[in-house]
Formats: sequence, C-alpha cells, structure tokens
Amino acid sequence: MKIHEYQAKGILAKFGVPIPRGEVVFKKEDAKAAAQKIGTPVVVVKAQIHAGGRGKGGGVKLARSPEQASELAGQILGMKLVTPQTGAEGRIVRRLLIEQGLDIKRELYLSILVDRAAEAPVILASASGGMEIEEVAKDYPEAILREVISPAAGLQSYQVRKIVFGLGLPAEMVKVAEPFLQSLYRAFLATDASLLEINPLVLTGDGKLIALDAKMNFDDNALSRHPEIAEMRDLDEETPLEVEASKYKLNYIQLDGNVACMVNGAGLAMATMDIIKLAGGNPANFLDVGGGASAEQVKNAFKILLGDPNVHAVFINIFGGILRCDVLATGVVNAAHDLKIKVPVVVRMEGTNVEKGKEILQKSGLNFTVATGMKDGAEKVVALAGGAR
Repeated sequence: MKIHEYQAKGILAKFGVPIPRGEVVFKKEDAKAAAQKIGTPVVVVKAQIHAGGRGKGGGVKLARSPEQASELAGQILGMKLVTPQTGAEGRIVRRLLIEQGLDIKRELYLSILVDRAAEAPVILASASGGMEIEEVAKDYPEAILREVISPAAGLQSYQVRKIVFGLGLPAEMVKVAEPFLQSLYRAFLATDASLLEINPLVLTGDGKLIALDAKMNFDDNALSRHPEIAEMRDLDEETPLEVEASKYKLNYIQLDGNVACMVNGAGLAMATMDIIKLAGGNPANFLDVGGGASAEQVKNAFKILLGDPNVHAVFINIFGGILRCDVLATGVVNAAHDLKIKVPVVVRMEGTNVEKGKEILQKSGLNFTVATGMKDGAEKVVALAGGAR
C-alpha cells in the first residue's frame, strides 16, 4: 500500500525524523491560511499524488506570499497531473501540501528497502539527490552507496560513518546523521514498510539534515497490525479495477495489453505473463486468485478481468492443488453463463481432478478452448486475441 507524502512525513515525525513544517489543504482558500501559519518568506505548494516527478509536471511551485500560495493552489487543485510515473492518463490532484521553504545547501538521496536477495533491509544513498534515482543507477552505478543492515544487530555506527563519508559530507555531520538514520530505520521497522524513500534529503545552510520529501510503501500482509496506516489508503489514487479486486481479496494489477490472465500463485502469474510475451502477445493484467479460491471467487475474478475494455481474450492457467480443477471449471462455467462472456477463453489446467475439470468444461455447451500446456495455451490465446499489439 502507498500513502501520500504528507502522511509519510507525519509518520516520520513521530519517530523523530526532522521534516519541514507544513499543512495539508483540500481547498484553495485554505492555502492562504496555511502559508500564513507557516510564516516563512517562501512556501512550497506541492501536489499530493502517488507518483514521483511532480515538479516536472507542474505540481510543485514556490510561493513568496500567502496570496500567491492561494493563487497557485487554485491552479494545481483539480488539474490532471502527468508525470513519468503516472503515464499519459495522469492523476487528478485533490490535495496539496503547503510547506516551509528551506535554505538548501545540498540535495542527497536516501532510501531503505527490503533486499530479498540479501534477506535484509538495505540503505541506498547517493550524492545525486533530487534526480530520478533510476537514471543515476543506470548511468552512474558507482554513485549509489549500499549498506545491508543486519536484522539482528540493526544499523551500526560504522555504517552511518561510511554513508556520511561516501556522500562527501564533513566528519562533523556524523553526529547529525546518526540520530537521523537511526530514527529513519526505526520508522521503517516499526511500520512494516517495504520502502522508505527520501528524495531529496537536504542539508540546510545551518547544518541540519531534513527529509524534504518522503515516500513510504507498506507490506499489505502486515496492515492488520497497523490499522492507523490502513486508514490512510486513498482509493482515488488506485485504478478502479484494482480497488474492486481488493474487495474480493484478489491480487490484481492492471497492465496495458489485451490478453487477460487468471492464475493461482504469483510465480505462475509471472511465468504466464512471460510466456504470453514469448508467444507475441501482451498481458492485460496480473491476477492471482490464490491457492484456495472458491467457484464464487473465480466468478468475481472474471468480473474484474472483463471490466477492462482492452481485454480481447482470457487465458486461465491453473495448477490444481488446494484449488481443485473441478472447482475452477465450475466457477468458469458459472461466470460464463452469468456474465455472458463474449471474448474467447483459453483454459490450461493441471493437477487435482484435472480430468473432471475438463469434463465440466466440455459438457457446459460453451465454446472454451482447452490447451494441452502453457506454451500451447499462450499461442492459442494470443491468436484469438488478434496477435501481438
């Protein structure tokens, strides 16, 4: 789950991480009062959406008076903000962060994330703050500092010193960086975050480190431990189909292809998308119904898939373990009858009760295409969808 910048900063502040003073507003009229309350000669008017690159799209502006803050707020609120991360469809700006301007001496990059290969949290840091870190990593990989944190020992002082010196900061900054990084790491652990990114982390003229921006993503599986964070979810920032899928506990991510995929298991989902690409097609989604899906859940999954107007064919690729093939077939047949499915459906099943499942499909009177394997299924569904897009 993602949250807004102002929400992430609220969490960080509770753990002692220095942040700029700011106020979130939802109306143009409130921007002037917020700027007056902050009281600095310059305030920043920042669009709040779940995407980076807001400044490039015109979503971050400087105001030199409360009146100008109100004027800029009126321009940004309600606009469709297009950034490299939103795609051409953009996002509608519904809230703003009015924040104090700072005397910025340097801009740095800092993040903490889960490294699955190392099986530990890792700190990434770079002197190239404020830039797209993906571009820095691609063009100048040596500019990225990497410190793996032992889950047992925690962040150590020597690691803080390595980061400080690696960023080219003076030795006296160790005393400032130590509490900053320790507070950041505590926030990461305590909230079950999967990503905590500060870009930029700024060094001010008076020698302070301040999180000028903040991005936090959380492990959905741990949200039951953090109801206060779960309440921060902004459904307006998610695609409607993904919101609908979450109601049925389906793992769904919308993509830009025309071949819908229904599978059970994340690994099988990735393999299915790969083999569709290999067959010359383009997947329209990632949809994992889970190992213990019922016939009703399969039907709900179909509703989600068919809610995407770009879908020209559906590929059902199931390994029957906990989800038996006959249960899947029953759900598919019921969905086809109830939803009046008009697009071609290719089914590849293996595992428990596979013959019984195929029999249910064959006796349904519906025009399902049964594949003999993943490759066969991918080739058939790509052909039925009209080939590559």
